[in-house]
Formats: sequence, C-alpha cells, structure tokens
Amino acid sequence: MYKNTVSIIFFYILLFTSYSYGSQIKIIYKIDDEIITNLDILEEKNYLIFLRPKLKSLPNEELLKISENSLIREIIKKKEVKKKFKDFNNKEYLDDIKKKLFYFKNVDSEEDFVKLINKNNINYNKILEKVKYEGLWNELIIRKFNSLIKLDKKKLKDELNNKISNNKKYEYKLSEILFEVENNENYKDKYNKILKYINKNDFKSASAKFSVSNSANRGGEIGWIKETVLSKKLLNIIYDLKKGQISKPIKYPNGYLILKINDLKEMKQIIDINKELDEKIRFEKNRQLNQFSLLYYKKLKQNTKINEY
Repeated sequence: MYKNTVSIIFFYILLFTSYSYGSQIKIIYKIDDEIITNLDILEEKNYLIFLRPKLKSLPNEELLKISENSLIREIIKKKEVKKKFKDFNNKEYLDDIKKKLFYFKNVDSEEDFVKLINKNNINYNKILEKVKYEGLWNELIIRKFNSLIKLDKKKLKDELNNKISNNKKYEYKLSEILFEVENNENYKDKYNKILKYINKNDFKSASAKFSVSNSANRGGEIGWIKETVLSKKLLNIIYDLKKGQISKPIKYPNGYLILKINDLKEMKQIIDINKELDEKIRFEKNRQLNQFSLLYYKKLKQNTKINEY
C-alpha cells in the first residue's frame, strides 16, 4: 500500500548553532499539548546537518530557525497522521524506507548505515521514525486529494506532440525556491531579498531558508526534467535561461516559484510518445499533490495553538 508513496515522495522528508543553553533543559515552544525543548532543537540540527552537510555553512541563527520550523512541521503532521492511520509499522513499508535511506547516504547495508549515523551522534530509530511519518503524511495527502487532481490528458498529449514536432529538445537540471509573502509584503521585495541572499551564500542555502516546498529538504534540487514534461508556462520562463541563471518569480496558488538552471543537455531524438506522456502526467500529478500538501499543512498550522517561550 505504501511502497509507491515512499518511491514518489521519499525525499520530501530530507528537510531537517547551537543554542547556548548548556545542559539545562528549556522549553522553547509548546505545540498544542506537546513541547519542543532546546535539546530537541539541537538534536534536530544534527539531523539536518547529517542529511544536508552543506547546511553547516549557514549562520547559526538561520540553522536554529530551520530546525525549529522543521520540528513544528513534524509535530503537526504527525498528529494528523496518527488520526488517520492505525498501522504505523508495516514491515514492507519500513524496509523500503531503510533502502531509500541507505541509497541516499550511499551505503550498502544497514550495518554500514548504523556506523555512519553513530559517527554523527544520530539515533537510528528516530531517523526511521521521521522518514516513516513523512511517508505516511504523503500517503494521507494522496488519499485525501487524489480525486481532486485535474488532468486534461488530451491537452497534455497535444502539448507533447507540439513540443516533439520542434527540432531540438532539452533536459534541464533544475532547483527551485517556492516562497510565500505576508499580507503586507511585496513579492518583488521578497524576491530581491532572496537574490541578495543567494549572491552572498548560494541557492541551496537560500532554499533551506526561504522555500516552503518539500524540495527545500535537499537544497531545492528537483533533478533532471525533460522539457516535454514541463508545462508551457514553465518552459516559456526557462527557455531563454542559460546554465547557472535564475528565473524571475512565477506566480503559483500557494506562493511564487523561482527556478535555477543547474545544467542542461540535448535530449535524444528518438522519443516514445506514450512513455513521455506517462512521465508528463506523473510530473503534473506530483506537482498538484505537492500544492495540496502545502495548503493542507498551512491550514492545520493555522488551527494549531503554538506558544513560544
């Protein structure tokens, strides 16, 4: 039941300095009836750095804020998951989680992975639990919103045929930042603020700091995407961009999207139209599910009592 969910959205979990509190335990947040202490935040920081080592380059205050937000998000999602699911320990699902973790950290066995996390003072059971609940959250999103996905397969196929009829086709290695603006904030000002941050640091750090997308967990990286999969709107934005360049903000229902071209290459000319259409449909479904996930979490957060101490 959960295997496809883990395959599609496993990496969404990977969004995981130091408070000068010494050994004294202090309550930092209360989320409804659950608390977050300074030690919880330090532990979360270790997960973040273990999963994304480049986060070490972020200023201490920013790492703290990312860790706090990560824990708040985890608690809210976990509470909702526990309401909807009874079986949290499906063996096949947990085995698949482990395989994905081993692959992500480039180890061949559970023994090697345990050695690796022990070096980094990471608790094995806790990291499995984090990945487990994020996967269950995404299963929840699929079940709740799958019927609301809008796909015009004829339109997608026509778009695909039109793109294939042109001469050269490209694949783009993309990264993204999906940012929100507050009621009194101008999106152009926020965009310029993000650009300044990118110029001072890098795109990955900016994604970890500003992006609300699940890809922020991996520095905003989306990976290689064929142009035949992209919507006309996105393709028009990035078509004239060169390697290393960043797009202007693109309006989305839940914020503004910034894309970066990390690399590009020409596609092979032999194209399987049915395979490309399946890939395009899968990409569009995941895009819509990601939007539903963000909006649903935002709604839950608004209805959650969060006290900062």
